[in-house]
Amino acid sequence: MTNVPYDPIASWYDEYAVHTPFHQEMVIPSLLSLVGEIAGQAVCDVACGQGIVSRELARRGARVTGVDISAALLDLARGYEARAPLGIRYLEDNAEHLRTVADASVDGATCCMALMNVTDLAACMAAVKRVLRPGGWFVATIIHPCFQTPGSRWVVDSVGRPARQVGDYFTERFWESDNPDSVRGRVGEYHRTLSTYLNTASDADLALERIDEPAATGTRAAQVAGNTQVPSILTMRLRRANSGVSG
Repeated sequence: MTNVPYDPIASWYDEYAVHTPFHQEMVIPSLLSLVGEIAGQAVCDVACGQGIVSRELARRGARVTGVDISAALLDLARGYEARAPLGIRYLEDNAEHLRTVADASVDGATCCMALMNVTDLAACMAAVKRVLRPGGWFVATIIHPCFQTPGSRWVVDSVGRPARQVGDYFTERFWESDNPDSVRGRVGEYHRTLSTYLNTASDADLALERIDEPAATGTRAAQVAGNTQVPSILTMRLRRANSGVSG
């Protein structure tokens, strides 16, 4: 596969995912809270990257298949597996197709901070629905589309409290941040409205069950005080209809 933006930044992203409070205190706990009890379940970690979520799922007793388009990130994931085996299988594949995963073969799926990088969201949702067994679940964490827009920024209100100024919400497009130390600054992402995410899931027969919008605590709160007032991520739990019809 060619033109994979994460390949050149794989080592940087590995350090970022493992060490930043944003991931460790907010993103991963939010996702795992909606995943719930998964011991004994077959789970596909879509766009698994270097496997940080795959490993957490496996530690909770799931049989995990991690899928990603980046060969460089998969090399890192397989390195973690070789050093501390958890029985995770890693496959190189596109989240928009999941051709390496059989129809109705998994009980659940996860996608951590990657739907914003998918070009064809509808194709991705359809692929996830296809690989889920009837009644299967899908938990995805994304940058909060209502507050993290191309035109948004932190401001201080009239009484000195941090607040989020949001603009350009309704224009869906690919964009890159001017912050070179952020993922959006290095590979960019697609901004979409919340209604696009939820309606696209609904069109794929994935019904919304629950949403989480965590507030920052600990180190992240000290770093970005505004995240104690305004959420930066959104996690959603969806479920495939309990029907025997596949595809």
